[in-house]
Amino acid sequence: MASAADRVRSLRTGRRLALAALFEAEFGQRTADAILERSLAEIEADAGAAALARGLVGDATAHREEIDQLIERYAPQYPVVQLARMDRALLRGAIGEVLHSPATPSRVAIAEWVELARTYSGEPMRRLLNGVVGRIAADTSRGRMEPLDHQPESVDG
Repeated sequence: MASAADRVRSLRTGRRLALAALFEAEFGQRTADAILERSLAEIEADAGAAALARGLVGDATAHREEIDQLIERYAPQYPVVQLARMDRALLRGAIGEVLHSPATPSRVAIAEWVELARTYSGEPMRRLLNGVVGRIAADTSRGRMEPLDHQPESVDG
């Protein structure tokens, strides 16, 4: 039986694999799913990491339009098309997990993605991701998520 530390390590690996696949897919050569499956085969990831990574990539790609609209709504000063590829991948992965992975508490998902942003992008993106995803999670948990044609206050990064 895996220890709690092994489980956390496995989930972190899954998020890193999902982020790498979402980022590489930004270059348009292959789909995020294909990239992820190649990576999983190469590293022989454990079942927990693979399952989380597949779920995150699936959610981020299946709900990409909705996620991008939320980014535009909550951070209108940062148009999605103008964000760095890594920053888009970070936001899409984080928002996808918060909205579509009910098994993970929002605060845990946000903390994990903030750490990935700090590692792979930098402090400004860490702050932006924390603000945007935190607001989305708060609005969702309170049942205050407005229809996508309504614009709430923006979050500065």
